[in-house]
Amino acid sequence: MADRVAEAAADPVVGGRRVQIEYCTQCRWLPRAAWLAQELLTTFEAELDELSLKPGTGGVFVVRVGDEVVWDRREQGFPEPTAVKRLVRDRVAPGRALGHSERTAG
Repeated sequence: MADRVAEAAADPVVGGRRVQIEYCTQCRWLPRAAWLAQELLTTFEAELDELSLKPGTGGVFVVRVGDEVVWDRREQGFPEPTAVKRLVRDRVAPGRALGHSERTAG
């Protein structure tokens, strides 16, 4: 059992199949976090093992894949779902096309 836990911890793909959205309860950002969670779960229903919402304070809105911060509102502003989908895809399903949401205007 300990060997399986050690293998999972060492394998970035295993940890990378877990997404966490930490949001500020003081700012009432739960609806925004839940909407983004729904978008990610719909897009990556077969690729994600877990998606969690983590209540926080102090204006936090952070998206993590495994232990890696892929989006932080303090540095990047609020994300568009397509931007977060690309970042998550690059970590959990590299090479996978995102369909119409990935097309550029032109």
